[in-house]
Amino acid sequence: MYDLEHFSKADMCQCAVTLRNMDERSQSMEDTANRVVRYIYDNFVDPRTGEPACALVRFFKTHPFGFLPAEVQESARGILQGQYVPSATKCLTLLATAGAEPHWNYRQGSAGHQGIPLLDQDFVHRAPMILQLIQQFGLEVSKVIETVPTLLTDTPHKSFNVFYVPQAVGSPYIPAQREFVAAYGVQSVLGFGGLPPEGELFAVILFSKVPISLETANRFRWLSAYVRIAIEGFDRAHTFTELTPAAVPALR
Repeated sequence: MYDLEHFSKADMCQCAVTLRNMDERSQSMEDTANRVVRYIYDNFVDPRTGEPACALVRFFKTHPFGFLPAEVQESARGILQGQYVPSATKCLTLLATAGAEPHWNYRQGSAGHQGIPLLDQDFVHRAPMILQLIQQFGLEVSKVIETVPTLLTDTPHKSFNVFYVPQAVGSPYIPAQREFVAAYGVQSVLGFGGLPPEGELFAVILFSKVPISLETANRFRWLSAYVRIAIEGFDRAHTFTELTPAAVPALR
């Protein structure tokens, strides 16, 4: 078990090795992502209560709209109120989730976050949490939403980073203040991940009920590389456990 308020270097090393091996016997990236969020949710505990330190842990990755399962495409279209979404559009896709409510423990239970279409830079700039995550990761929005696959070899030092909001209450970057932040006692938000050379962003986001220090947040930067190793062996055909795309057209 780990204490988010006192997450030591030794804890970091132990956690990193465990996360790196989450792909063992996995059939898909989704399987691995589920193990990652479940491990974090179950093993980061508030020592004062014995309860999980996080209200919610989620794993997101960008994925082309045309390669999403049909129900995720439908969710993405709903966000844009039926607006046409080009097949190549990157969507910030919920791959795995673990949390205090029953419907927070499977991705299909999410009402509005199954697939968020990053239609253009204007859309991202109107989504404060997504924009802040990208910026704190040290990335350019244009690189994250780029629809033409390219190897990102020009910014290796920015491959992995953290998204850190020490005070969630009242933060303009964390939505649903009353119904989520206040209702579930969320104190800090921490995300770790990045944009590997392959060009698909991934982020694991912790909504913590205990305060997280900058020192702890920085240690999670190193966990990003180990999670990346655990998921990098899965191609697009093996991203989802049950892939039921509406269509798999040529990207355009």
